Amino acid sequence: MPYDDVKEFEGETYSGMAVGGEHTWLYPNGLWHETKVAPDKWEFTFASLKERERSAPAGSGVPVGTEYHWYILAHQRVRKIDADSYTTFMSGLKYKVAHKRPHWRKWSSEYPEQPSEREKLTAILEETLEGVRGAHVPVGPPPVETSRSPSSPRGPRTSYEAVVLPPD
Repeated sequence: MPYDDVKEFEGETYSGMAVGGEHTWLYPNGLWHETKVAPDKWEFTFASLKERERSAPAGSGVPVGTEYHWYILAHQRVRKIDADSYTTFMSGLKYKVAHKRPHWRKWSSEYPEQPSEREKLTAILEETLEGVRGAHVPVGPPPVETSRSPSSPRGPRTSYEAVVLPPD
């Protein structure tokens, strides 16, 4: 089904990638910066070029210049492996808050009849809170040791395998 065709999922109409579709993205040379702002709280930024693992099919996807505002809720698991290195694994949910096509003057959330970014974010957080209060929240798999590539000077690295954890 073409990207811009109108689709339906659980009574909601939408366009874009079909529910159940998958991508794998590569983040070469990503930069994660963090600042400790309280004993158990950090602010962070992450910047990187995001590239497809495989080329997009011809004619698929949005026009070049399209922008997105995503809200991410995630668990990050890390393990220190030497004085200068940590392995990291992040799993969670990514919600579309708004988008902006190249020829639009405003974000989708600024047009009439569309929920504002604040309204979308409030709904996301309320749904998340309901889930935390009412059900087990998956925490992601624990790290599993594997070997590093021969070209890497820092020794063992950690990769991850899917593990189903029992409820708390």
